[in-house]
Amino acid sequence: MKYLFLVLIWFSGVVLSFAQENNTKEIDSLYKEDHFYAGVTYNLLDNKPTDLNQSGFSLGFHLGYIKDIPINRNRNVAIGIGLGYSTNSFNQNLLINKDSNGDFVYNIIEDDQTYTKNKFSSHLIEVPIEFRWRTSTPSEYNFWRIYTGFKFGYAVINSSKYEGDLGRLKYTNNRDFNNFQYGLTMSAGYNTWNFHIYYPLNSIFSKDVIVEGKQLNLNVIKIGLMFYIL
Repeated sequence: MKYLFLVLIWFSGVVLSFAQENNTKEIDSLYKEDHFYAGVTYNLLDNKPTDLNQSGFSLGFHLGYIKDIPINRNRNVAIGIGLGYSTNSFNQNLLINKDSNGDFVYNIIEDDQTYTKNKFSSHLIEVPIEFRWRTSTPSEYNFWRIYTGFKFGYAVINSSKYEGDLGRLKYTNNRDFNNFQYGLTMSAGYNTWNFHIYYPLNSIFSKDVIVEGKQLNLNVIKIGLMFYIL
C-alpha cells in the first residue's frame, strides 16, 4: 500500500509537470490579434436638405476579417488590414424617380402624400485599415482596446424602393450613387463589446444630383457596436 501511494504521488507529479509544460507552450510571445468582426450600426444621414427627414430605423450590418501586424516589442500596438462586407439601408422621404427621358429625378415627398415604403440601400465590399492600441499580453485575452483608422468601400449594388400613391418604384445600380465610399473609423471598448463610429469623407450621391435647386451633399454617420471574435 505504501508503494502504491508513492507511485500515485510520482504519477501526479508527472501529470502536473506535463500540464504546466503544455500551458507554457500554449503562451505565444509572438501573438497577433487576427480576428473576425461583426457589427451593427444606426445610419444617421448628415448634410440633409431642410425638408429631408429620416423615418424608422436605418441600419447597417458589417462582417469581415482583419489581419493584425504588431509594430512594437510588447505587441500591444499594431496595424490592422482587413476585408469585409457591409449592407446599409436608409428610410427617408427623398423620392427617387425617372422623368420622361429616363433620367433620374429627386424630390422631397410632400406631407400630404401617402407612402408605406421609401428607402435606398447599398451593399459594399470594404477594406478597413486600423492603427490599434490595446492592453493585451501573451496570456491575457480580455483587454481594453482603441482602434482608429480609415475604411474604404466599393458599392457593388445600390437600390431604391418606393411604395405609395405613385405605385411601386424600384431601381437598381443608379449611377448617381457614388460607388466609392470612404471615411474615418474608431472602435473602443473591452473584450468583445466595442463602441464603433464611422465618419464619412465623401457624399453618398454624385455632384449631379440636385434637390430643391441645390446640390445634394448627403452623407452618412454610422454609430453602433462592433464585436471582435478571435
